[in-house]
Amino acid sequence: MTPVQRSRPRFARGARRLAVALAVTVLAGCGGGGGDGDAVAPPAGCSVAEQQQWLAAYMEDWYFWYRLSPRPAPGAYADVQSYFDALLYTGSDPAFPADRWSRSESTETFNRFYGEGSTLGYGVSVAGLELAGDPTQPLYVRHVEPRSPAAALGVQRGDEVMSMNGRSAAELVAADDFAALTAAASGERLTLELRRGGVSRTVTISAAVFALTPVSGTAVLDIGPGRKLGYVAVKDMIDQALAPLETSFSRFRAEGVIDLVLDLRYNGGGLVATGGVVASYIAGTRGDGRSYATLLYNDKRAASNQRFAFSRPSSALTLPRVFVLMGRRTCSASEQVINGLRGVGVEVVAIGETSCGKPVGSLPASACGRTYSVVNFESVNDRNEGRYFDGFDATCPVREDFTAAQGADADPLLAAARHHAQTGQCPAQASLRQQPLQRQPARQLRRPSDEREDLLVR
Repeated sequence: MTPVQRSRPRFARGARRLAVALAVTVLAGCGGGGGDGDAVAPPAGCSVAEQQQWLAAYMEDWYFWYRLSPRPAPGAYADVQSYFDALLYTGSDPAFPADRWSRSESTETFNRFYGEGSTLGYGVSVAGLELAGDPTQPLYVRHVEPRSPAAALGVQRGDEVMSMNGRSAAELVAADDFAALTAAASGERLTLELRRGGVSRTVTISAAVFALTPVSGTAVLDIGPGRKLGYVAVKDMIDQALAPLETSFSRFRAEGVIDLVLDLRYNGGGLVATGGVVASYIAGTRGDGRSYATLLYNDKRAASNQRFAFSRPSSALTLPRVFVLMGRRTCSASEQVINGLRGVGVEVVAIGETSCGKPVGSLPASACGRTYSVVNFESVNDRNEGRYFDGFDATCPVREDFTAAQGADADPLLAAARHHAQTGQCPAQASLRQQPLQRQPARQLRRPSDEREDLLVR
């Protein structure tokens, strides 16, 4: 087995091109087994003690960092969640950051998202992470799900949030606490005081189950005589993205698109297979017979290592380069698209900010109504490159303007991609200094229920 190379694209922060032997010896085989996290025997019962015993056995067998993770006795923990948290790898090896990704959720919630393509919530997201805790800056709505309760009430990207459930925006940003955006049950209410164009209004949104819109925008832009630039925004790597992707790329092919902008700025990930389809539309014949991604499990589960090959969709474009709009919310399966394309020689011109840095993923397992998405594998491309834990840096660093509609002419990320497509260079104003992202422990992450950082095999 060739050792994994830590990815070092032109836009990768601080990465070294270095052959690294995996400290926890997870690279013992290169088979194409295709494992199943649910193959582990279920707990004998659903008492706290029985679930804790099951978790201990499951983590010892399937956890990527099982050799490095703590092994606390369950007796000191009163509930299953606190024991699960205690089992996670804490970053003792300098080659790997602490596990901030492994998590659990109700199986109902998991199946709703990955089966039905829907979620429970309000459908509004704010630009809190981007403010890095600075309460002096305005807090904007950055995304509204088109079929959500928030959209039905006219909430829009670019609305300034003055307060949320009575707490001021400055207080929320300083505390980095946006938990109010996540609903636990239908009918829960979120009250937002918003301001737009100097006019304030208050809306009260009732949580509901709504269908996601994983492909939220498609356009064809003229960028010069006989030159057309395609644009497509993909937010969720789920099965429900496949049909609109085919529609978009069929249009691109029919209209003679020669350059493409792939907007992944809010794509926290999803399914490996769906990301592979996205990459295959771009790579076309470049991917023939080559690996999109290989998933490498721990040494106990090396027979489960899986190779995902590029496919050949009928509307594939076979492009030599692609412009990817990205930022700190570009994560997991969307980063895998970047890495997979690089692996077969597609030039990725990244516009925006540093991505989140998650080259590991999960093979979910369920027990007693909970689904556990723990880190089970790392992902490498056709050149055996991976471990981009510091994220991918932008080729053209550009700060986002949340008051401009995503994908519109005034959108600075799209404008920068268009400029580069026309001139071969980043625009002069693309001078955003890239700063290391502030990392949060896994249990402290707070995000709306329609936002995820997933790289999943199903």
